[in-house]
Amino acid sequence: MALALASGAVEVVDLTHTLDPDFPVIILPPEFGQCARFRMEEVSAYDHRGPGWKWHNISMSEHTGTHFDAPVHWISGRDVANGAVDEIPVDRFVGPVCVIDCSAGAAEDEDYELTVPVIEAWEAEHGRIPADAWVFMRTDWSRRSGAAYLNMREDGAHSPGPTPEAVRFLVEQRDIRGFGTETVGTDAGQGMHYNPPYPAHYILHGNGRYGLQCLAHLDRLPATGALLMAAPLKIRNGTGSPLRVLALVPGEAG
Repeated sequence: MALALASGAVEVVDLTHTLDPDFPVIILPPEFGQCARFRMEEVSAYDHRGPGWKWHNISMSEHTGTHFDAPVHWISGRDVANGAVDEIPVDRFVGPVCVIDCSAGAAEDEDYELTVPVIEAWEAEHGRIPADAWVFMRTDWSRRSGAAYLNMREDGAHSPGPTPEAVRFLVEQRDIRGFGTETVGTDAGQGMHYNPPYPAHYILHGNGRYGLQCLAHLDRLPATGALLMAAPLKIRNGTGSPLRVLALVPGEAG
């Protein structure tokens, strides 16, 4: 692997947004608690507070920026064994990824749905999704910023996502490891209207699977063949964590 990286046969692709105070976070109805944005406070900068060093204090939600959802994040996964980020075996953070390109549909319909027929059409072209793989829904939503990223209306957010049937299919028929999106959550913006509400969260985490959201640059990944590295911070009893998501893909010299 080291030789492949050095020769350019394997390329490292960063799928992570930069953490800064302006990066949008999910907005819940006002009666619920809210996700905290990223904050950074300077402690010293080679000055009287610390003449030889510079550093910061940071604070944020576990679910701010590009982040990992563990099973205990959702009520359906609260009793799942090894369901917190510090309990998940480390080999679960490295694995293959399949990318389903939904960018054309999402460009035409902000509420575009990933359905079972869409998945089956992808498999007809690229082969069956292997067991224990990550599946990413590419929508190019990560190219949006600010208000357009959340896309809030009077009835809530509008952004693409999977149907309950699609999530069940991926979990029960394809035995995936986890599901990832470029939007602020693994569910569609209007996901509260499905049965169950927020099906990606409910079905994935109830079955001990993982979520990744706020991903970027999925257009740089092949449909199959990339190896994903997505290790959350080892937070005791953590429900999730910001993280640096990297993919190893065949390079130009490969």
